[in-house]
Amino acid sequence: MKRINLISTGGTIACVPTDKGLAPGLSSKELLALLGGDYSNVHCIDLFSMDSSNIQPEEWITIAEAIKSSVGSCDGIVLTHGTDTMAYTASMLSFMLAGIPIPVVLTGAQYPAVYPDSDGRHNLENALIAAQSLSGGVYICFGNSLMLGCRAVKTRTTSLNAFESINYPYIGTVSDGRLLTLYNPVLPGGFSFSTDIDPRVALVKLIPGMSPKLLDYCIDCDIHGVVVEGFGLGGMHSIRRNHLEAIGRLMEKGIPVILTSQCLYEQSSPDIYEVSRPLRDLGVISAGDMTTEASITKLMWVLGRTSDMDVVRMLMQKNLVGELTERS
Repeated sequence: MKRINLISTGGTIACVPTDKGLAPGLSSKELLALLGGDYSNVHCIDLFSMDSSNIQPEEWITIAEAIKSSVGSCDGIVLTHGTDTMAYTASMLSFMLAGIPIPVVLTGAQYPAVYPDSDGRHNLENALIAAQSLSGGVYICFGNSLMLGCRAVKTRTTSLNAFESINYPYIGTVSDGRLLTLYNPVLPGGFSFSTDIDPRVALVKLIPGMSPKLLDYCIDCDIHGVVVEGFGLGGMHSIRRNHLEAIGRLMEKGIPVILTSQCLYEQSSPDIYEVSRPLRDLGVISAGDMTTEASITKLMWVLGRTSDMDVVRMLMQKNLVGELTERS
């Protein structure tokens, strides 16, 4: 059997009832014991015990460093994590651990693993199976579905099929104790580890009637990059409340603006409609078909390398870890 490292960070899967509500309390060994069976090939590591709502860039760095230190001592890694920010963590790890030669499989639960009807035990079993069968990369295994980490999004708050693969094929499914591969992603080779990131990135979701001053405030708040969720393909107000002018002011200050869509599926583009064509002239960078989570974490990662607008644009529009379908 292959050697697997099980790294625990808390989340609902590890929660136990307390006087103040559910809180992470189970260790990785305790989670593993709930499965029964022989898992003598699994080495348990407790990194921290946190609700994923509290997972932030500092924790991403700690997780990435723990994974890097495991490379060479195991054949795969399972990372238990809360579901609420799992897609952000999976995306960021995809960039921090680009080209990792072993699989890193994130999983968690909608209900604590100690509950009789919990999905946590099933998800953990499936993740351990996947970690023994996959090639290198960062993945999310939830329910019976396996997704590329930088393409997964949490789309449901309580249902057991909480995650979907957005604009990308599902990697596989786990059935009857076996991983059935549906798609083999072509990911970059050559392990390139880096935890240099700039978390000073803002996400602005446009709504009808929103004041452009909200975008201007980013300048005063020491924000170094902005992801804007526009309407549809990437439209925004150009009359009365002119978002285009506000975005122009951000760009003039050297703050890159990444344009994505409020729609989950298919790509954003400022090139189709007259109302958004000026965005291209301003130098706004299209997120293409990246998820919002991937757009945000990639921008943090890119800004950790450079503040040169041309280099930021080049890297944001280049497919690095499977997060983006490049235009031909």
